[in-house]
Amino acid sequence: MAIALSARALSYTRRSDMQALTLALFALVASAAAYTTKYDNIDLDEILNNERLLKKYHECLVSDSDSSCTPDGKELKATIPDALVTDCSKCSEKQKEGANKVIKFLIQKKEDLWKPLQAKYDPEGTYLKKHPELLSA
Repeated sequence: MAIALSARALSYTRRSDMQALTLALFALVASAAAYTTKYDNIDLDEILNNERLLKKYHECLVSDSDSSCTPDGKELKATIPDALVTDCSKCSEKQKEGANKVIKFLIQKKEDLWKPLQAKYDPEGTYLKKHPELLSA
């Protein structure tokens, strides 16, 4: 009787462990399916039109260290390589629009800031080849 109970308890424990593992894996996949939206309400125009803020973000993004980065700058810096490789497939529509707005602004109005970013994150120009509309006015 004790062996039967132990086998049943072991079976239940294994099932519970498997369910917990399945839920954990599902949560991991779901979280990896999209970038965080907690910074989606940042006013990009305020940053783009404020030389001090723009240069601070630029410094963060081109630096090899995170010491000059704000929390949102660190998040952006960590996201850029994957976003470029996956053509922003994990971006929300708002993030895609924001990224294109910033890239277009930098290319057209701040080429001195754009060139180092492109050299670091897209030296082959792959993203711009996929999005030639960003090069036009």
